[in-house]
Amino acid sequence: MPRSAAGARRASPWGLTVKWLITDLTRTRLGLLGALLTTVSGVLLLTLLGLSLAGFEGGPYFGLLAFMLLPGLFVLGLLLIPAGAWLERRRVARGGAPRPALPVLDFNAAPTRRKALWLAGLTVLNVIIVAAATYRAVHEMETPAFCGSCHSVMDPEFSAYARSPHQRVRCVECHIGPGASWFVKSKLSGSWQLVSVLFHLYPTPIPTPVENLRPARDTCEQCHWPTRFVGDRLKVLVHHDDDEASTARKTVLLLKVGGGRGGGGIHHHVSPGVQIRFLSDPRRLVIGAVELTRADGSKRTYLPGKVPVSPGADATWRTMDCIDCHNRPTHQFRSAGWEVDEALDSGRIDRTLPFVRREGLKALTGSYGSAAEADRSIEAALTGYYEREHPQVLEARRPAVEAAVAALSAAWARNVWPQMKITWGTYPSLLGHVDATGCFRCHDETHASADGAVLSQDCGLCHTILADGETDPEILRQLAP
Repeated sequence: MPRSAAGARRASPWGLTVKWLITDLTRTRLGLLGALLTTVSGVLLLTLLGLSLAGFEGGPYFGLLAFMLLPGLFVLGLLLIPAGAWLERRRVARGGAPRPALPVLDFNAAPTRRKALWLAGLTVLNVIIVAAATYRAVHEMETPAFCGSCHSVMDPEFSAYARSPHQRVRCVECHIGPGASWFVKSKLSGSWQLVSVLFHLYPTPIPTPVENLRPARDTCEQCHWPTRFVGDRLKVLVHHDDDEASTARKTVLLLKVGGGRGGGGIHHHVSPGVQIRFLSDPRRLVIGAVELTRADGSKRTYLPGKVPVSPGADATWRTMDCIDCHNRPTHQFRSAGWEVDEALDSGRIDRTLPFVRREGLKALTGSYGSAAEADRSIEAALTGYYEREHPQVLEARRPAVEAAVAALSAAWARNVWPQMKITWGTYPSLLGHVDATGCFRCHDETHASADGAVLSQDCGLCHTILADGETDPEILRQLAP
């Protein structure tokens, strides 16, 4: 080839560009690191994108790796390559000696090939080990045991979770749900929570409702969806009087679950096409204006007849979803009366002990500073009552009295946490209208629209009462003769 042709080839812009990219930009350690990051992350990114297009799901970690981590590493590598070249030129311009030429790897030599193979094999092994350890670590961080490991803060919630209907559902399935974006949000939120726990920056009790929870349609409705739960459901509620016999009284309700495509019933609020927005205080206990949008697009606004919630700094608009009624689906803290009634109904407290419901409730609602103090005081209160008023009962039936004391102490320990300032009624359930106003926050007969429609308090909207506080309801005899 003529010398002039060779010189022209060496001086061509494309050739100079390739030389600059391959030789100059990767001569520095920083440039080599950038080239390595870009190459490896680029190959992995293309592979994972191909798997995604082929229909592979892989869960939130797959999305996090494919769409957040690898693109970040790819861009970082691209930035490191010119940064390394710029720093090298700056160093030479200041009088530094040019870096020596890079070593030449001759793969024709057997020792070089063996070393390269060993290096590649060990690299693959290290990647597998690190990947497995990282996956296991992240998996461990999503177990309920890990979530409940912040003892002083999470003990109340973890204890409630362990006895809830969702005790076999992992925390992340409700608090995070599927997909990468909420996984990342949860980790960012968890980082601040860790700082709060370490430096005791958290409030006591933890305020509810929790802000910025993922909408229930993305989490709850992975298992529960309104159009699936339709028709009527029979529910029996058992309460006890405070008389000597702790008389059991049963209320039998036929719940109009509703929620189907025809609407109506309790789940009318989340029927297909129906949307409800409301203005409320931060705890969502006092409801101001309510806006109903029907499936046909028509709207109706109900304004409260009482003093409305002011749409200021505290009051906010919210689109209604499951947790506005089912606000304690898992972390349930019961009322003292519910706990005593349930213990009596299950037989853990012997109902034939005189006035055991009245005296047990009185002992349970005392003010105690710790579980140990509660145990001593509940035992002293109940045992002391029978010593004074019914000594013959205590003498003949001491094991039954001790069992009642144990059931009451366990109920206190489940629901009262002095270190977190949680006591009876701190976290009421809004499902129904027994422990709190619940349904009657809106259905109070005062929320009315401009055309005179009222949010009715009519019991028949949600349930039919088949028996109301009866000792021996006829309907139950008919159902189970």
